[in-house]
This record gives sequence, C-alpha cells and structure tokens, in this order.
Amino acid sequence: MPGPGPEGYDAAPFVPEKADLRRLREAAAGCRGCPLYRDATQTVFGTGEPSARVVLVGEQPGDQEDRQGEPFVGPAGGVLKRALAEAGIDPAEAYVTNAVKHFKFERQERGKRRIHKPPGLREISACKPWLASELRLIDPEVVVALGATAGKSLLGPSFRVTQQRGVPLPLPVPDGAGEGGRESEGAGALVATIHPSAVLRADAAARAEAYAGLVSDLGVAARLLRG
Repeated sequence: MPGPGPEGYDAAPFVPEKADLRRLREAAAGCRGCPLYRDATQTVFGTGEPSARVVLVGEQPGDQEDRQGEPFVGPAGGVLKRALAEAGIDPAEAYVTNAVKHFKFERQERGKRRIHKPPGLREISACKPWLASELRLIDPEVVVALGATAGKSLLGPSFRVTQQRGVPLPLPVPDGAGEGGRESEGAGALVATIHPSAVLRADAAARAEAYAGLVSDLGVAARLLRG
C-alpha cells in the first residue's frame, strides 16, 4: 500500500495519476490517508456520470451510506432528491459525492447505534485530493456545496454557509492541497446551501422554512445551468 501511515493525514499518495472515475473509485477503496478508515465499513466514493454538468458535494457518508457504499442513500438523500426535483434539477443527471469519503462516528453508550460526528479540518484536508480529482475529471458547470464541511473543503476554513449560501460564487480550481486552498478560479460557479440533514434536524415549526430555503438555493444552481 503506497504512502504514509494514517498519522500523515494526506490521501494524495493513494490517488492514482491520469485515472478515470472508475479507477479513482477502485483506488479510493484502499485509502488509508487518515484514521477514519479504521472504523468505517468502507470508502464511499461519488456516483454519477463523468459528463454531469452539476456536482453535489456533501459532508461525509452517514450510517446508511457507510453500509451500502453509496452517497445520499439515507434519509438526507431522500430530502435532497425531492428538493432537486422541485428546484428543476434532475437528480439522475447530477454527480453526487462527499468532501470526506469515510463515515466518522461514535457509538451510543450502552448501544450499537452509531452517532454521526462532523469531520475536522485535518480530515477534510486529508481527503481533499479525492474531491479535487473528481472535479478535475468532471469539470462541471456548477458545484453545489451542501453544508459547512463541503464549503470549507472547496473555499477554505473561513467559509460560513449562513453568510455565503444561495449566491453564485467563483468555483476554485481544485488543487487537492491544503485546507481549501484556492490559488485560481475556474470557469464554473459554486452555490452553497445547507446540508439536507439540517432539514431533518429542524423542529416541526422550522422544518418547512428550512426545506424551502434549500429548494431556493438549489434553484439558483438550476438557473445557472439553464443560462
């Protein structure tokens, strides 16, 4: 197995050069670029067509994604698919991935339930070479950052979804280095919004508003694609 031990927090040695998406996915299955691989069931790589015009970037796999090996197949994925359709984006035509490819969790005391834990900046930075490779190959017109972790991976640690959501931003050229390093800007656009799981976490009174905001932000991405 190539590259440093997990203490190095760097997936770059595991990313093959000049690989297509299929080869990247195969290589990612053996990634040991940070300690998260130890407890996760498997690497959860992105899914979708290489010709996709829009890429949706989430945080990390959840419990169901970790078990099934695909992104957004759990409850948050259901919210996302419904919101995409309402916003005018065909979910089947999007490439879907996560900033971090392994499930980070802690076990519930006295139980087997696995409780999601947000990845830290070191883990986001370590996994960035995989996301950068995906974006370079797909070269999408629009990238949608779903939540704070995706935004920090793409735009740096100062990103705040509450301040930057719902407006077109320049899409940084993915260099795969550092905590959101962006030395130059590409031709595409980036739109940030909340993660669909935020809708599920909202109380009953706030859930409809949170969902409407998600659909509104995705509508901005839809208009960019139509334009």
